[in-house]
Amino acid sequence: MLKLANLFWVFALLSLVAVGGGTAVLPEMQYRAVHQFHWVTDQQFRDIYGLGQVAPGPNMTMVLIIGYRIAGLLGALVVGVAFFLPDCLLTLYFNRFWNRMRGSPWSIAVQRGLAPVAIGLMLSGTYSMARLAMTGYRTVALGAIVFAILSWRHVNPALLVLGGGIIGLLILRA
Repeated sequence: MLKLANLFWVFALLSLVAVGGGTAVLPEMQYRAVHQFHWVTDQQFRDIYGLGQVAPGPNMTMVLIIGYRIAGLLGALVVGVAFFLPDCLLTLYFNRFWNRMRGSPWSIAVQRGLAPVAIGLMLSGTYSMARLAMTGYRTVALGAIVFAILSWRHVNPALLVLGGGIIGLLILRA
């Protein structure tokens, strides 16, 4: 029962501070799940994140996998409610409030102030996952190639994920 309570509070807190999307809380999620509670290892967290990226739907459904791994279907349900419900309720409330405040100097200032915060949090999440995923010169090279392709051309990222997976199976396994 304590595990379920911990799962609920950790993921409810992460939900409330996910400014800019789920990627913004990845470093904190990784810290809590791997280092504080030891629910998963770094390798498992990286694999769960990767699965969340290629699975259809929102990429943060990965949290359900963590909950399932810790406490089965009940754990997945608890984490799902904790991670998605508070954010949905806040979004519903603030959307109504925001529509009334639209165009006011206050709302424009808040938007301008939150934009760099959200970008910084997303970059922090990206950096955190890159540190976990780039384990040697081969993975660093693969990451650099994907970054170059995305900077140079508009390519569907799913194709790059699929290509990276194939390269990983064929070349990086050695």
